[in-house]
Amino acid sequence: MLRTLGLIGVGVLLMAASAPPPESLQKAFAGTIVSTYPDGRKAELWLNPDGSYVSEGRRHDRHSGHWQLKGEKVCFRRLVFTYCTAIPNGTAFTTKAVTGETIRVRLEPGREAQNAGSRPSA
Repeated sequence: MLRTLGLIGVGVLLMAASAPPPESLQKAFAGTIVSTYPDGRKAELWLNPDGSYVSEGRRHDRHSGHWQLKGEKVCFRRLVFTYCTAIPNGTAFTTKAVTGETIRVRLEPGREAQNAGSRPSA
């Protein structure tokens, strides 16, 4: 019986892992997520359906990592660091940056800048 429950649990986890992301994240796969900091500088983030991301910080530093859904949050992992934030309901919202600053985030159409500049660092 425990073996059966274990197999059912694994099946449920696999189904949850393969469930499509919320519509707001699906839209992000074709767009650029732009965060504007209090000093006016901007950071950009590009999500990919395979769970990877590329970002360019407000100081133009490039990074890459992985994202995943955890309940009602989307979590970003780069090396050993993880940052989670609520999944947005629309295309613009206010939230806290990893630095604690309040930032304005919006989804812009297109991904042109993703390939500009140097290669992202891991």
